[in-house]
Amino acid sequence: MELSTEDGGESMLAEADEGITQLLAALDDLELKSTLSADEDTCNAILSINPGAGGVESQDWAQILMRMYMRWAERGGYKVEIAEYLPGEEAGIKTVTLTISGPYAYGYMKGEAGVHRLVRISPYDANKRRHTSFAAVQVYPELTDDLEVEIRDDDMRIDTFRASGAGGQHINKTDSAIRITHIPSGIVVGCQNERSQHKNKAMALKILKSKLYDRKLKEQGEKRDGFIGEKKEIAWGSQIRSYTLQPYQLIKDHRTGYESGNVEAVLDGGLNDFIKENLLIKTGQSGKK
Repeated sequence: MELSTEDGGESMLAEADEGITQLLAALDDLELKSTLSADEDTCNAILSINPGAGGVESQDWAQILMRMYMRWAERGGYKVEIAEYLPGEEAGIKTVTLTISGPYAYGYMKGEAGVHRLVRISPYDANKRRHTSFAAVQVYPELTDDLEVEIRDDDMRIDTFRASGAGGQHINKTDSAIRITHIPSGIVVGCQNERSQHKNKAMALKILKSKLYDRKLKEQGEKRDGFIGEKKEIAWGSQIRSYTLQPYQLIKDHRTGYESGNVEAVLDGGLNDFIKENLLIKTGQSGKK
């Protein structure tokens, strides 16, 4: 404590505290990265959100999730873009696909795959009743060019269209938007972010390639736990995480048991503690009490 009473002592203590904080953060980051050993963990992430049944309620919830993931990515220094966006008629979204680019984006995001449940007083209910809404998140790695996934031209139908609806500066409203249907599998992907039809097609092919790669793994019987999240019904009992805003505020991850009462911060992109617990619990290193 003597140092704090001397000239410049308080400043030196503050610098030391800051240095310790930065060191602990770096060690924490190294600990997390040590759990990401799969080849695809270092890849960029392709993240899709789809609302469950419930019309405008679930569509609004899907849009809240979209903002949460975009804020997480931006705060973490990742580049995030909207590849495909289909707005709801009244509010929210019917579907959205984001690309999150940067080191280990997929490794960190893969644990977000699954059904997310929201409980709140509905802003769309004149009687102010409590509603439960669901939305499904799927996460794929953006595969590198050296990974072989055969896609025959004859197996694809490519349509062009004009992007429409809300989306602000992220959405391109020209006729260069692309939708690709993979006829054998029925998988449909789209991209409307770029002004160039060629660039939109290239991104749509990347998304299709990632989805076909996942299908190929399943057909070969390879088990990739949590690769895109189990495909369950987007409804009660299948959720991986619950976000309760009423009658109390609490977010709980049902896989790890981790909870946070700081709902506003989490919905503003503060997901790191949930991501950390999910990664560590799979390796038996969870710090949850």
